[in-house]
Amino acid sequence: MTLKKNIGIVKPEIFKSLNPLRLQSGKILKEYILMYETYGTLNKKKNNAVLVCHALSGNHHLAGRYSSKDKYPGWWDNLIGPNKPLDTNKFFVIGINNLGGSDGSSGPKSINTKTKKPWGADFPIATVEDWVNSHEALITSLNISKLAGVIGGSLGGMQAIQWAIKFPERIKNAVVIAAAPNLTAQNIAFNEVARQSIITDPDFNKGNYYEKNTKPTRGLRIARMLGHITYLSNDVMGSKFGRKLQHKNYQYNFNTEFEIESYLNYQGDKFAKQFDANTYIRMTKALDYYDPANGSKRNLSKVFKNIKSKFLVISFTSDWRFSPGRSKEIVKALLDNNIDVKYAEITAASGHDAFLMEEPRYHAILQSYFNKML
Repeated sequence: MTLKKNIGIVKPEIFKSLNPLRLQSGKILKEYILMYETYGTLNKKKNNAVLVCHALSGNHHLAGRYSSKDKYPGWWDNLIGPNKPLDTNKFFVIGINNLGGSDGSSGPKSINTKTKKPWGADFPIATVEDWVNSHEALITSLNISKLAGVIGGSLGGMQAIQWAIKFPERIKNAVVIAAAPNLTAQNIAFNEVARQSIITDPDFNKGNYYEKNTKPTRGLRIARMLGHITYLSNDVMGSKFGRKLQHKNYQYNFNTEFEIESYLNYQGDKFAKQFDANTYIRMTKALDYYDPANGSKRNLSKVFKNIKSKFLVISFTSDWRFSPGRSKEIVKALLDNNIDVKYAEITAASGHDAFLMEEPRYHAILQSYFNKML
């Protein structure tokens, strides 16, 4: 058995574009910065690059640690590294923090060169299409003419789809995991509740809370707690927490009593300390807006007409937020155009978060697919 190894110590890099980027909203970013990280080595043919697109709360830090003191590695460290499914002995892996992000790319927290102050509420909403256009500029700057693959889970999967649509000549494979061609009304509703919890927080200050050295912590906590409920399956919550109490008996007050309550409060507190609220509401809007077929399953087949890349589509049985049925819509539209697509529906209990887990069958499928890319 080949020993899997970790990436080790890594450091981020900065891509600065001085070329104006016209956004879908009609607004123009005259210049912008993208934070990114790379792992592995770009080969002489420059045909082994794989772009990893992040989901709502992700960033460019996919694997490895910034120092030996880091408690946790990058968010997809179980997938990326020497002899792991996305093997950095073979592939040059690229992670990018999307526009509007809170981890170094141009966004609400970054400084507006015109005002010399944080962008705040003035930073425009960037869409999936805008992200892919900015990614393409970065990939071009690395002198990569064609990506071996683009992979992403959830919102990252939408970006992989958009890459195949917008730049069919520049991508050989698209790996779409736990994603959908658009959001259902229920998913849009969840996002709106999350946004309202932030926007109505007294410390939100219409998005300009940086000026008052405050942040809408309460709203962001609630948004994250709501998100965690939708990311997990009922079975996982039942098996991990059930109706377990922190004390022997009911306390008959409104303090935290059930272990599931404690877990959600912990996740909310942790997230609110490290993530930007303006970024959160923009990322959820990008999710809501993405709909290349304008809501029509029939149109999706037409939109996929010019795709030239191969596809791997993966779903999870317990994912009720992006159910297997949504993945099958993607598969059908691809098959309607005779596009080479492989589909796997994984039996997993973790819900939507399963795409982040180290599930053996899931990783084996990915490893097999990646091994055939080069």
